[in-house]
Amino acid sequence: MINRLEKVFDTPNKKAFIGFLTAGDPDADSTVRFILEMERAGADLIEIGIPFSDPTAEGVVIQEANIRSLKNGMTTDGVFDIVRRVREKSQIPLAFMTYVNPVFHYGYDRFFARCEELEVGAIIIPDVPFEEKAEVEEPAAAHNVALISMIAPTSESRIQAIASEAKGFIYVVSSMGVTGVRSEIKTDLASMVEHIRKATDVPCAIGFGISTPEQAKKMAAVSDGAIVGSAIVRIIAEHGREAAPYLYDYVKRMKEAVLEA
Repeated sequence: MINRLEKVFDTPNKKAFIGFLTAGDPDADSTVRFILEMERAGADLIEIGIPFSDPTAEGVVIQEANIRSLKNGMTTDGVFDIVRRVREKSQIPLAFMTYVNPVFHYGYDRFFARCEELEVGAIIIPDVPFEEKAEVEEPAAAHNVALISMIAPTSESRIQAIASEAKGFIYVVSSMGVTGVRSEIKTDLASMVEHIRKATDVPCAIGFGISTPEQAKKMAAVSDGAIVGSAIVRIIAEHGREAAPYLYDYVKRMKEAVLEA
């Protein structure tokens, strides 16, 4: 399964486009359809958000998607069922993004065993600090699931330590604060990625705030790929169950921009 994850960055110019959506927003059927449409448009990896009532790293757009999904009755088992349905039609690399509470309450071993069964190759958990990751990383690794390391502008002296132990890929956080579309990204990401590359050859993808093809191209030029969440979730919020063609057009433009980097 980790090999499938590695294929994310095995694109013609080794640059990946990673898209995020929240499972169950607006409903399970739509989420399955949207994932398949994003793959058709060129996405290399889909991050599936498991909705949680207190998503502390998320801005308003994704917070509201979590609320809509939970109000519609989405559960962790419901998310696994979405993945099962995707797997009936697609082998696209998948990752979960959530918080430690839903995973802990589901049971680490049970949760990651289901990930392994459905070939979900990675998980991103923003509220698990590097120093406490063993509690999650060990049961994840036992089921061939990579716990993705996040490196932020505040990581500074910890970059080398975090990067040296990273698996799958590194999620480079572009900006301080929570997720959300940003008109400008001012962080010196080239220096951050250069620092990371001194410690590991694990690929780096940049996320938080990317929304335009120009931004995606700029981020991919200094890393191995671009991650986009809020801009995709905003399209879904605007168009609801009819969002598929809009997602296709958007993801296609973003993937083309990444390939130009």
